[in-house]
Amino acid sequence: MKTYGIQDIKKELQHLDNTQLMELCLRLVRHKKENKEFAGYLLFDADNEQAFIESLIAEDGFMFSQLPHNNYQLAKALRKILRLLNKYIKFTGSTQAEIELLINFCRNYIQYVERRASTSYKPLRLILTRQLDKIRKSIAKLHEDLQFDYSQDFNAMVGEAEEKLKWLNMNDYLL
Repeated sequence: MKTYGIQDIKKELQHLDNTQLMELCLRLVRHKKENKEFAGYLLFDADNEQAFIESLIAEDGFMFSQLPHNNYQLAKALRKILRLLNKYIKFTGSTQAEIELLINFCRNYIQYVERRASTSYKPLRLILTRQLDKIRKSIAKLHEDLQFDYSQDFNAMVGEAEEKLKWLNMNDYLL
């Protein structure tokens, strides 16, 4: 994701009316560390959330293609990817975006990690299982129609994971 400079943000703020500025400022107060990135998201990317999600998915795929082979370094790299995803999920504030990004993370995990790592390394397994639990809880928060759509996608991904990961029991995670 591109980080916009203060001048770009200042120029964009000049085009907003007072109520919009007040709402932006109130949202900025909640976030301490990533204020500039958050303001850039609100001003430039919030109006087209789907394009933002697609760019994150592409960036996520690139980061997965660059993963190391050592189990310890691999776990660190996966946690770094998750930190970035969680930061952007917080920016969007959307449960649907959270589910899409985390399902994509799990699919990339299934595709890339098992080729590179030993399945006996417990921290790697915990990374996936925690994300599966997080997705299940997020799906439960959605409207019934959306729950059905996302649960179909989630169950298909869990089925794919069980085929490739011998340690994963599909029945523990199905919706």
